[in-house]
Amino acid sequence: MAATLTRRTVLAGLGASFVPHVVRAQAEGVRWSSGITKPLFVPPVGSADCHFHTYDKSYPIAKGATLLPDDASPDDYRALQHRIGTTRGVIIQPSTYGTDNRLQIASRQALGAENFRVIAVVAEDVSDAELRRLDEQGVRGVRFNLGFPGVLSVSSLPLLAPRLADIGWHCQINMRPKQIEDNADLLASLPGRLVFDHLAQVPQPAGIESASYKIIRGLLDRGRTWVKLSGPYVSSKQGAPDYADAGVVAAAYVKAAPERLVWGSDWPHPSEAKEHKPDDARLFDLFAQCAGDDVAFKRILVDNPAELYAFPKVTP
Repeated sequence: MAATLTRRTVLAGLGASFVPHVVRAQAEGVRWSSGITKPLFVPPVGSADCHFHTYDKSYPIAKGATLLPDDASPDDYRALQHRIGTTRGVIIQPSTYGTDNRLQIASRQALGAENFRVIAVVAEDVSDAELRRLDEQGVRGVRFNLGFPGVLSVSSLPLLAPRLADIGWHCQINMRPKQIEDNADLLASLPGRLVFDHLAQVPQPAGIESASYKIIRGLLDRGRTWVKLSGPYVSSKQGAPDYADAGVVAAAYVKAAPERLVWGSDWPHPSEAKEHKPDDARLFDLFAQCAGDDVAFKRILVDNPAELYAFPKVTP
């Protein structure tokens, strides 16, 4: 059924809220994802999942790494793509591997280099030659995963941001709310594009009334900041299956700046316990409803990722 439904007809049938008893098309199960059904909402051609990881225990673990998930391979991710319906993606270097980006780059090749990009982690003193090499390997930004122990810190941002901006990359930032509040002036001063992970971790229950949300909104309004509609479980207090409080934040972002948002699955959901992995089809449907209309839905899934990650133009 889902394969024949458009986003518009699904919205008309669902109204303003998700209806859990609607019959869904069946799909194969996906590792590290609950549920076996496809989403009700069908993504347009060229849709991108802009945040996922791969893991492989044959690669060395970074010293001090605290997030150590089980293996999650490119083939496992292909099953998620088949279930959700996306065709492009951005592979994010996790804190697990430090500055050793080999696994994510190899995963890009396994998945198909033309339709995948990588966000790497590098040292503060990374050479220009290494940045050029990574650029040739499909890297389009550096992740500052500042909520976990790692090689980069807040003080790394002013050192690296100008260099990344010069080569057309961006700073991808994962900060806790207090870090955002404490570094608001620094964030506003950085050159180039900033991309915040996981709804910028807007805290609950304060949500859109929180200080960190207002800081991110201010950055969005300046025109060089982007936000990923991903990982609602990172900050939600209301929790699964609908993460309604995080949904309010996502909808507010869509209303404020739909032209600077992208969506990500955050598969294999490394922060979530094995027995509590979310239903990716349901997460996708919840995002689709937050998008509000067909124009924003396509913009967030297709047009914005093409601009941010330099994907080839989609042929109608």
